[in-house]
Amino acid sequence: MPKPTSGGLVYSTEGGRMCPSCRRPLAQCVCQQRMRPAGDGVVRVSRETKGRGGKAVTLVRGVDADDAGLAALAKRLKAACGSGGTVKDGVIEVQGDHVDTVMALLVKDGRVVKRAGG
Repeated sequence: MPKPTSGGLVYSTEGGRMCPSCRRPLAQCVCQQRMRPAGDGVVRVSRETKGRGGKAVTLVRGVDADDAGLAALAKRLKAACGSGGTVKDGVIEVQGDHVDTVMALLVKDGRVVKRAGG
């Protein structure tokens, strides 16, 4: 009995991460358009070190914005913290432990913010 094939190409050096449904790069995906589940309106800020060699990263989840809005917010947060970072799967990652700075900036923008984790 053959195994069902649910996988396939997930990453390409030319296109980056690939959509499992339409097998196109995520930037050109036509089937999902990077749909995210609707949140509860609360932005959660946490600090994480897992899988990063002990280096701290500040994570911002639950921002209701499209990809361009997330990228713009990430740019502002990185500039305010004076560090690098990225946006992955709707989560903003800022390098370093900048939870208080990020929370203050988001509250100043008028967002409902909670600190997640320890």
